[in-house]
Amino acid sequence: DLLDGMIFAGIFGLIDPPLEEAIQAVEKCKKAGIVVKMITGDHAVTAVAIARQLGLGDSASALAGAELDRASDEALVTLAQRAGVFARTSPEHKLRIVRALQSTGAVVGMTGDGVNDAPALKQADVGVAMGRKGTEAAKEASDMVLLDDNFVSIVAAVHEGRTGYDNIRKVISWTIPTNGGEAPTGIV
Repeated sequence: DLLDGMIFAGIFGLIDPPLEEAIQAVEKCKKAGIVVKMITGDHAVTAVAIARQLGLGDSASALAGAELDRASDEALVTLAQRAGVFARTSPEHKLRIVRALQSTGAVVGMTGDGVNDAPALKQADVGVAMGRKGTEAAKEASDMVLLDDNFVSIVAAVHEGRTGYDNIRKVISWTIPTNGGEAPTGIV
């Protein structure tokens, strides 16, 4: 039916490139020793293109959901550590990836906005839901809700947390030697 009476008028394409601040935030994560991985339901070609723009390591290819289906839980541990981009993933895939990374001792933070992200958000050490476009299911499953939906805010929060932790360590390392050096008196 489409061959008769149809006239090709053109093709329309859209692009939603990553913001420059997101690219810089990923770079800051790398410098801070944080490994950023992309887990998406999008097509592998789209995921790889965005990953390259973000600077997510060697993003020559994406591990597809079909490949995750074939992988045993043991094999998935190695795959999850190596791959930086996962495409065409289901809620089960996301959950398995989080569990695989956690099994290596990694502390896993997961961001998400949909009902399909809720199981992985709940399983992650820190689940972060999007506050503006996130579903109620994602928000309820998460430990935190990101009010501005901006990855840069997560990076800033990690920086603040690490600064606070470092300050606590400094205070403790200064307090113990300076206050613990006196010998107790009156003890026989």
